[in-house]
Amino acid sequence: MMNILLGRLAIFATFVTLCNASCYFIPNKIVPGDSTKECLDLEGNKHPLNSRWRTENCDACVCLEKDIACCSLVSIPVGYDRHNCQKIFNKETCKITVVEKKDPNRTCGVSGWIS
Repeated sequence: MMNILLGRLAIFATFVTLCNASCYFIPNKIVPGDSTKECLDLEGNKHPLNSRWRTENCDACVCLEKDIACCSLVSIPVGYDRHNCQKIFNKETCKITVVEKKDPNRTCGVSGWIS
């Protein structure tokens, strides 16, 4: 029994480590007795309940009954030569590439990414 519990704990710890997404929540204004059918985002846009959208800041959001949940789509590079390389963010694709400072046409090696 103890081995099963330790195994599950190890699997859970692995998922928590790998799943390091940056998320935030925006509470819906709930009026007592009124059933919420939409959400109002930070820009003032209305979204139907259970709808999904992508913000211009590369967040994936969903309208839930009590709040809006948003998580970043951008993976952050870690473990690269910070002295000779630089990060370049593409807002269209929501991706970061790591390139040489002296020759931005050449990519640099990255040992890991935080999602």
